[in-house]
Amino acid sequence: MKRAGYSVMCIHGPAEALPAVASFRPALVLLDLNFAVETTGRAGMHLLGELLATDPGLPVIQMTGWATVQLAVEGMKAGARDFIAKPWDNHELLNAIQQQLKDGRRSAGTTSSKTEKAATIPTPDPFAGIIGDSRQLRTIIQQARRVAGTQASVLITGESGTGKELIAEAIHSTSHRSEGPFVAVNLGGVPEGLFESELFGHKAGAFTDARSDRRGRFELAAGGTLFLDEIGDLAAAAQVKLLRVLQERQYERLGESQSRPTDVRIISATSRNLESMVTAGTFREDLLYRINLIHLHLPPLRERPGDILPLADHFLDSARRRYDRPKLELSPEAQSWLRRQTFPGNVRQLQNLIERTAILSPEETITAGQLQRQSGGPGTVSNFAPSGITLEQMEIKMIRLALARNDGEITATARELGLTRAALYRRIEKHGLG
Repeated sequence: MKRAGYSVMCIHGPAEALPAVASFRPALVLLDLNFAVETTGRAGMHLLGELLATDPGLPVIQMTGWATVQLAVEGMKAGARDFIAKPWDNHELLNAIQQQLKDGRRSAGTTSSKTEKAATIPTPDPFAGIIGDSRQLRTIIQQARRVAGTQASVLITGESGTGKELIAEAIHSTSHRSEGPFVAVNLGGVPEGLFESELFGHKAGAFTDARSDRRGRFELAAGGTLFLDEIGDLAAAAQVKLLRVLQERQYERLGESQSRPTDVRIISATSRNLESMVTAGTFREDLLYRINLIHLHLPPLRERPGDILPLADHFLDSARRRYDRPKLELSPEAQSWLRRQTFPGNVRQLQNLIERTAILSPEETITAGQLQRQSGGPGTVSNFAPSGITLEQMEIKMIRLALARNDGEITATARELGLTRAALYRRIEKHGLG
């Protein structure tokens, strides 16, 4: 802190905190949440309340080595400005301090100047584009809003098609990095041999086809957010390279020996169970810790059936405008049919179904029969779960039917099922459908 030009006072325990704040009148407080063997964070949360009761506008950044999303959310609700996990990165910590000092103090009962301007000049809420009223989704959005203003790395899990990138973009758009770029890369689609070039860039001549310099995703995302989709698909060697960059916060272009600093926030996503992969030895535990400070899990659509019709209405409204068919509507039978579906491709599959049907429907009122035909006919969506059939058998049957309808074309089949190509390839290999 002193090397960065700040005047600092160090306090060794909660008892000294309030008198020190009264005399020193700090512009910002870094607050540890644990002061004894107990690691629940209760002592720090209690002190946070006392500090803000004495000075409601005081910027406080929480720090702990026992980070959980519940603790982070609770602290943000109580009035903390940010949440930093130990072991911290000096560059990241200084950025967080600088941002909070830039935002300044807040008067009791008011918001920051940034928010006050937004109240005067209305701006779209990025989370408003996430459609659904289920309790599960509302909880996820509430947590995402709380962590958006921090520098914390976020891991978003959930089945393919549940909207992980949409959540990541909303977090970025409401963060302090919103004016910086949001750069997404699907790691499942990056060949192992091109991983370094794709992520870190290369210099002309670094390898046979490197005819010119190329900026990598870390460089393109400087000052913003780097979204690492399908991180569970990373090969072991690539995991090591990524971990080194996240630890050291610097990288080297292929063909260069000069290290470049990186200033990005990492948001990762995967449809795989990384904890199980760690146990199986296929995903590095230390990399999981680096990307998993805050974990958000998006439930599949079948676990929140109440969101199906609001989503269908949203996609149908978009189709009305896009295809100039303002009178399109779903019949009551079509709505009932939609509510009964399991949608293994989740929101993406529902969106494709509504849009496809809207294009091809000869009438203004979409019927259940039209939806069923566009979903592949009887036995593909609503009738895919006869008694006695397992989930794995259902998946095999769906993949086989989709492959047959698309003449074995992988891209079209993956799109219909709401999967990435890499995810479809994994399922084909798993079930021996090659």
